[in-house]
Amino acid sequence: SGIFNQKKVQLTVVLCTKKMRWCTVSDPEQRKCAELAKALVAALPPAAVAAFARLSCIRASSTTDCIDRIRGNRADIVTLDAGEVYSAVKQFGLIAIAKEIYSDGGCILSVAVVRNSSLDIRSLQGHRSCHSGVRWTAGWSLPLSFLLSRNYLSWSKEQPLSQADVSTFFRASCVPGAAAMAPPLCALCQGQKSYIRQRNYHCETSHSEPFYNSQGALRCLRSGAGDVAFVDHLALESIKDSGSHEFRLLCTDGTQAPISHYTTCNLGRGPGGSMVTRFNFRKVARKFLMTIQMLFGQRGRERQRFQLFNSSIFGESDLLFKDMTDKLAVLPDGIDLSQVLGLDYVALLKGLGHEGSSLEDSVVRWCCISYAEQKKCEQWALSIKSDPLVCVRAASMQNCIEKIKRDEVDVVSLDATHSFIAGKCGLVPVVTEYYGGKCVLAEGATHLETDVLPSVVGVAVAKRSSRNIFLGNLGGRRSCQSHMYSPAGWLLPYRHLLSPEQNSSSLCDPDQVYNKVFWKGCLPGSQGNLCKVCTGGTGEAATKRCADNHNERYYGNMGALRCLVGDPSGKSYGDVAFLEQHNLQDNILSLSSTGWSEGWTSSDFELLCGDGRRAPLSEWESCNLGVIPPNTVMTRPVLTARVYDFLMKSQETLADNPNTEFKLFESQQYGESDLLFKDATQCFVHTSHMDYRSILGEEFYTHAETIFNCTRSDILAFCSQDVCSIF
Repeated sequence: SGIFNQKKVQLTVVLCTKKMRWCTVSDPEQRKCAELAKALVAALPPAAVAAFARLSCIRASSTTDCIDRIRGNRADIVTLDAGEVYSAVKQFGLIAIAKEIYSDGGCILSVAVVRNSSLDIRSLQGHRSCHSGVRWTAGWSLPLSFLLSRNYLSWSKEQPLSQADVSTFFRASCVPGAAAMAPPLCALCQGQKSYIRQRNYHCETSHSEPFYNSQGALRCLRSGAGDVAFVDHLALESIKDSGSHEFRLLCTDGTQAPISHYTTCNLGRGPGGSMVTRFNFRKVARKFLMTIQMLFGQRGRERQRFQLFNSSIFGESDLLFKDMTDKLAVLPDGIDLSQVLGLDYVALLKGLGHEGSSLEDSVVRWCCISYAEQKKCEQWALSIKSDPLVCVRAASMQNCIEKIKRDEVDVVSLDATHSFIAGKCGLVPVVTEYYGGKCVLAEGATHLETDVLPSVVGVAVAKRSSRNIFLGNLGGRRSCQSHMYSPAGWLLPYRHLLSPEQNSSSLCDPDQVYNKVFWKGCLPGSQGNLCKVCTGGTGEAATKRCADNHNERYYGNMGALRCLVGDPSGKSYGDVAFLEQHNLQDNILSLSSTGWSEGWTSSDFELLCGDGRRAPLSEWESCNLGVIPPNTVMTRPVLTARVYDFLMKSQETLADNPNTEFKLFESQQYGESDLLFKDATQCFVHTSHMDYRSILGEEFYTHAETIFNCTRSDILAFCSQDVCSIF
């Protein structure tokens, strides 16, 4: 043990006496690095200085050159934009060791800045653009993702995004770092040109290119070279005091706003900068960063000697670190890249082809939550052979949201409550299901556009023979509640007085209300007493009881009805069912055709009204639990246009072949209802230009937000780990 400890001490000394070589990309940065080296010698006791063997500064021609040097053990550390961090880690095997944290959080917002009052985000084609850097978060990935998601910019996928599409979309650009992949994107850049690589600064990711990084992109705009600059919100600080009235932001709705409105007028958010090094050097580099922060950070004890996050005296901005950095968050060992950059951002970069093209780029992966949905999805895939559709199985709608976020699947249609959750998780709408009459397209239109999105209603149903059941006296009864988080089965019922014991003001968590009111029930996806009435699945759909998908025979609208009438043996399980009205009559008819239970007709059931009376099923408009917004197909932002095109082609292909056995909005042949989409759907409404909140409507959105503020939700907890904090 003594020998081992002695070796350990020697190893620590050897590690700590390695030189720390910071990679710089310009003369001003080299000067700041040299001043930091001097300040370290002056601030540390001689023994500590010896331990760090002094900082040396390695001058490189660009950030790409820095990555090469660190890989080849010719430099040790550099700060990179998150887009470059992704490449450094994924393609070149480096490791992220710390993140910049700014005064308003660890993330940056991408903003489009203009001086021309007539420009808007929808009419940028043919104008000149200034970008902070190629593949950079605020200057490239987030704005291009937005333009692609709205279909303002099209991408054929046959070539990398930069070559084919961006260089033709903008009349001319300066995108530092793009010279190797798409020289036309460098037309506006101003850096010195030279055949000697070390002296060529034209279009390089170096301060020697005047239009490099966010400050450089603003310089490009100010000089009149470009019409729009894509930068991070931190750069706006430099124009806040001097001439801010000259500049405006372009908002996603086509309007303009003052530069102070960046929190509401931006093109998306992503991670800030990080420091990278080689894997075997990570411990020394982390220790070094902690030391310089302790001495020269915003709260450093030697701050009067040197300021780590201030570059003004060197005649440039954002040298070594962003000047707006508040502190460095040193990252622990074993942390995955998606935890550093966020799941949304990693999926976005894959979607933009940062890892090159792959088979995944040409297919749409649909999320199915049961054996029956998978069967229907596979039939869909066979009926539209030319458009590759892959059907991927998940355990529930919540699981689909998580898989889309993890880039394991692409798209799913979600009920209103799950659309609320998905929106909070960063997913966006593509289309909305339309339940009105027949879909009538305007002349020459290829898709339905409407300002009115037809809704459905939630209802409470009891058997007509159960005469003594009303809303208000359901205490001790057995409930049938379509599924966890469903609008009709979970969200709406608790708002009504279900029993005298229920004090509606004291509980805002629906699960607590239902556990208090009902003796037992079937609420698929729940647990405890609210699972005791569930029956599980059989045959190929066999599953454990209370599963949150159609494999549980009491799942969904059809399942809640089955639960009410009891299993085929005639045994009755439920006293009251909470479900949607939209295909209730069809589901009653299909009880016989699916072999579930013979002889039931609409007249055997009655609605329970909020005022305590009962009514025939036909009176659902005046006797219901509330209005429910339509289901929405949701995906990651970068895939919106691709998924939309796929759905439109699918809809047209199937409409052109009316004799095909497969019907997109029918599920009965699979023994269920509402598989993939609601059976009441007539067609899709184009809604990718809307946000999920406006589709849900303010009343439903506010109601859902109130509930989830006091209800523990694993999926929202999972999503909140990944959402950037901008205060």
